Amino acid sequence: MIITLKKKKLTFLQKIYIFEVVRGLMITMGHLIRNLTHPSRMMTVNFPEETKPIPKTHRSEHRLMLRPDGSIRCTACMLCQTVCPAYCIHIEAAEGAIPEKEKYPKAFTIDLLRCVYCGYCVEACPCDAIRMDTGKLVDACYKREDFIKDIDYLKANHPKGLNPISEAIY
Repeated sequence: MIITLKKKKLTFLQKIYIFEVVRGLMITMGHLIRNLTHPSRMMTVNFPEETKPIPKTHRSEHRLMLRPDGSIRCTACMLCQTVCPAYCIHIEAAEGAIPEKEKYPKAFTIDLLRCVYCGYCVEACPCDAIRMDTGKLVDACYKREDFIKDIDYLKANHPKGLNPISEAIY
């Protein structure tokens, strides 16, 4: 069954479009005058002077959690690398001092230019080794290499007030 819709005929004033343009400009001018007369009701923030608070659920830069002895919680299980849809996490595993105990990451890099900040790596990690709760936004850099964060940066990327050695999960 085919349904055909009939087009409405435009009136002469609608065909000219000048009145529609003027009506749009009147709406814009109304917003401008309202914002100038009542600046406290504007939805914008004066950025350098004021900052919006970052919500606690915001996924920001990554960090690697540490054990109480100072070693990384990561066991190089490759789950975060596997689940990452952007393929931005690269892990190079190495055997520990006691081979039957566990592995550790010899190299752990995250390419922030490829990262989509989905949080899948945090959800997939069985050891709670990686988190995205630093509250830091990505800085501007001049070179692409500055956006590739290595294991040393991720171990030290802890915000003030958050403990890098929290409730140990082995």
